[in-house]
Amino acid sequence: METDGKNLRRGWTTGTCAAAATKAACQALLTGSFPDLVDVELPNGSRPAFVLATEEKGDGFARAGIVKDAGDDPDVTHGALIESTLRRTETGSGISFKAGKGVGIVTRPGLPLSVGEPAINPVPRQMILAAIHEVAGTESDFEVEISVRDGETLAEKTLNGRLGIVGGLSILGTTGIVIPFSCSAWIHSIWRGIDVARAEGLPHLLGATGNASEKAGQAFYGLPETALIDMGDFIGGMLKYLKTHPVPRVTVAGGVAKMTKLAQGMLDVHSKRGLADLEALAKLAEEAGATSELLTAIRNANMVAHAFQLAEAAGIDFGNIVAQKAWVTAAAALGRDDIALDILVFDRDGNLKGRTAPTPSNRAAPISEGPIG
Repeated sequence: METDGKNLRRGWTTGTCAAAATKAACQALLTGSFPDLVDVELPNGSRPAFVLATEEKGDGFARAGIVKDAGDDPDVTHGALIESTLRRTETGSGISFKAGKGVGIVTRPGLPLSVGEPAINPVPRQMILAAIHEVAGTESDFEVEISVRDGETLAEKTLNGRLGIVGGLSILGTTGIVIPFSCSAWIHSIWRGIDVARAEGLPHLLGATGNASEKAGQAFYGLPETALIDMGDFIGGMLKYLKTHPVPRVTVAGGVAKMTKLAQGMLDVHSKRGLADLEALAKLAEEAGATSELLTAIRNANMVAHAFQLAEAAGIDFGNIVAQKAWVTAAAALGRDDIALDILVFDRDGNLKGRTAPTPSNRAAPISEGPIG
């Protein structure tokens, strides 16, 4: 694929690697030898082939490993060794899954797996089953243990802990393919975070665009970690999922620049989607009574934070103005009368600059809850 004029290589999910390693281990367990190359069928019908990185046979088991290649995606599991160990089980017992070292266990409801299950997602499980059936037939009886070298350490860089997956990584993938810089994985993590929060009956969720606004918003409302949704730039992705998977209340929190973009109608606030419009900020300042000198200064500001500083120095409450405009955009995406919505605007140091009242999204734009001190 190509982005920004560069050809980017696609890669393979942990689920694809686990399925291929399982197939190789199954062949070794049944025939006594490992394949030189092992192919596996993806959900789209294609069949990539892999070279084994590790091979081991023992009394009643076979183990194979594949090093994950995520292509040009900045995936934390790129280069990780994904291993599958197969053991024979009683006739008629079918296929069972076990979390090996570096693979997590589900401890909270709301995920597409039951509490206590290995964090091997449904599509990878289907791929693993299909791989075994290709080698051993559909009446197969094995325990499949998936492990990831250094998976416990790698999991610290993911949202697994917040989702209640402890002890390691999840084995993921819905297509089997990693698309470089795809927003799909992030969107799915937002959805799973909402699912977990709903399963726990949490009445109030907070979606934040970044770490600083998340910490500030959590402290402002005293929310538990499971109520925090790392939505990043995908405000629309979170709100549209909440529209069909509602909670009583949701707060959207972000820094001044990203909340200004939301105020200007952008639901994806990544820098590549466009810059905050300083001219639009100047119009807001003009509506608030700014002088012509201030309007010129805002239009020529080097960034949104600078424009906020200029307005505040002149006594204009940009924070609450932007918060109310941002609420209008977010409310249109949410569009429910049974969800209270509010906005928090923070500066880069986590200081509150603007907010709105929690108001159902089919009502008129809310009035801010007093001055920000």
